[in-house]
Amino acid sequence: MALQRLDNQSARRLFLDRHALLEQPAGPAKGDDLLALIQRLGFVQLDSINTVARAHDVILYSRRPGYRAKHLKQLYERDRGLFEHWTHDAAMIPMAFYPHWHLRFLRDTEMLRKRWRNWRRDGFEARFETVLNHVRDHGPVSSSDVGKDEKKGSGGWWDWHPSKTALEYLWRSGALTVVGREGFQKRYDLTERVIEEQLCPGRRPCDAQATVNWLCSAALDRLGFARSGELAAFWDTASAAEAKAWCAGQLRLGELEEIEVEQADGKLRKVFARPGTGEAAAELGPPPGRMRVLSPFDPALRDRKRAERLFGFHYRIEVFTPAPKRQYGYYVFPLMEGARLVGRIDMKAERDADILRVTAVWPERGVKWSAARTRRLEAELDRMARFAGVASVVFSDGWLRL
Repeated sequence: MALQRLDNQSARRLFLDRHALLEQPAGPAKGDDLLALIQRLGFVQLDSINTVARAHDVILYSRRPGYRAKHLKQLYERDRGLFEHWTHDAAMIPMAFYPHWHLRFLRDTEMLRKRWRNWRRDGFEARFETVLNHVRDHGPVSSSDVGKDEKKGSGGWWDWHPSKTALEYLWRSGALTVVGREGFQKRYDLTERVIEEQLCPGRRPCDAQATVNWLCSAALDRLGFARSGELAAFWDTASAAEAKAWCAGQLRLGELEEIEVEQADGKLRKVFARPGTGEAAAELGPPPGRMRVLSPFDPALRDRKRAERLFGFHYRIEVFTPAPKRQYGYYVFPLMEGARLVGRIDMKAERDADILRVTAVWPERGVKWSAARTRRLEAELDRMARFAGVASVVFSDGWLRL
């Protein structure tokens, strides 16, 4: 029996819809509305680089232009609608998902002990009780508040002192919870003082299989279609083998089906989807035609290989590439227009000069950069300048790299 086929344009629309990029960027962007958006995405990745704004802020702004960083801070630190932990990287996650992180705590406990012992993080385990007592007695602390008698390294993750390592371990394993940040430095408190008692690790048994079921199902809901490995990678807690077994079981029950999705190059790729996915994709309208700037860590682009398969967009961040070897720039933002990724832009908010400086724009191959497209870019950059808190946009000479 022939598999249902999803053409590339329909697949893009479905994927963008699941990532809240198919509708007009508009709507309320704080409180319960902001929380609903993050629940729809699953999580928002955190990143400290701030050339225009931090990644998590750009992710939310690109969908809700009324969003400002203070809205996320309030939702996280005052309303406790979110908690901070890891998916594939550090992220803000809806508090409603917290019970599903007990398995992550257990698995990080085992993984980090082994990894950090291998990395010769000598002495961190002996600091557990000391660090916990310090937090219990003094309230929320940052890494600068503990281990003051210990030799400090460079500050990089590879050179943490034992008490800083203990703090991170106790957070990742669930004993501590991050309650906020000062600048970008985390503040930690005892989990039982932050999280509702019935949700705390140890208050209920961890049902690993139930958690895996939720993780895989929730990942598929947010991707629309995927292979088992992509489901495992979404939250990065379930193993590839667990996700594969879940897909096989759901397929037998008729809860999943295999379909073929056309890639940007015309090739077909078998994936799993819920029954009716093709019909749902066919009912979706076109995306907005306006141009918008995306974060390099946008959830729609996080899986670089999938973005290349689906959109024909090859992207690699060059932060850690030596400047002479960079193809584009230190921190280059993708540009989306409709259901296409039409280029990338190197820009920076120069706050001392009160400007958003555009160094370069590179259109994608096959994209004709018309005057109308330039006007759409200028309109988006005017919005970005207001978001970044600067007065105007300045284009460097030779900014359009055709």
